Amino acid sequence: MGGEPDREPGLGVGAVARRLGLAAATLRTWDRRYGMGPSGRSPGGHRRYTPEDVARLEAMQRLILEGAPPGEAALAARNEPPGAPRRPRGHGAGGNRVPVGEPPAGADAAEVRGLARAAMSLDVPAMVEAIRSAIARGGVVRAWDGLMVPVLAGIGRKHAVGGECVEVEHLLSTVVLGCLAEVPTPEQPLNVRPVVLACAPEEQHSLPLYALAAALAQAGVAASLLGARVPPDALAAAIRRTGPGAVFVWSQTAATGDPGWLAGLPGTRPMVRLLAGGPGWRQDRLPDSVRFVTSLSQAVTEILNGPAAP
Repeated sequence: MGGEPDREPGLGVGAVARRLGLAAATLRTWDRRYGMGPSGRSPGGHRRYTPEDVARLEAMQRLILEGAPPGEAALAARNEPPGAPRRPRGHGAGGNRVPVGEPPAGADAAEVRGLARAAMSLDVPAMVEAIRSAIARGGVVRAWDGLMVPVLAGIGRKHAVGGECVEVEHLLSTVVLGCLAEVPTPEQPLNVRPVVLACAPEEQHSLPLYALAAALAQAGVAASLLGARVPPDALAAAIRRTGPGAVFVWSQTAATGDPGWLAGLPGTRPMVRLLAGGPGWRQDRLPDSVRFVTSLSQAVTEILNGPAAP
């Protein structure tokens, strides 16, 4: 208040946090516990991070990603000479960097890199902050396509090549799930008939269903999410009980993508709209009654324009 902090020398905690892909709370903890705080002062007396401070923080973060405990990483970073060459990160394909590739059109590349760094650091507050901000700014569909999917896919590629990052993938998936669950369900849904979301039998990758449920909620549509590994008879029972306007079934892997059982699902009057999505499906064998969708936005549009809508 009354000043222009952006013109003061050095960087504030928020700017450094964004640069490193960490939560500001993490930097304050590193300052309090390990003495890795700002050493500079602005003319107004505010603590500011100097370039040397930021270099030490980057070194500490790099060492933590390589497996060092935070205390040891802080000590080594303080003793590392300025301008010292960086040691190779980790091993395998790309060390501890996430191969996120080129973000989709319209995505914020810096935002994607920040979430990837936070995920590799297992920094839950920073991950939550990045995902919540993206959802609040652009909605679930844009945040899913432009931020969450690129990072999740990059971590998946890293695991496929070197068998690494299982803990990173699990933690990030948990954080994504929690953020999606925060999207409020509509108090007065647009849809008169229910919408049912389910995974194919034995399919355990249910995260895309939670993204669809959250995106539908933002669009004013309430959905019933049955989750992973839904047997055909259980889905059939849900259809008979609820008389849904739309049923969406997800298959992530080829092992769960045989669609022969879809033709045996019961119809209702008026007829249920059956949608399938995911890379696991054998599209050439989908029944004619099944509409295949290729994106989250298309799934939302199909459900909004189908008989589930008023």
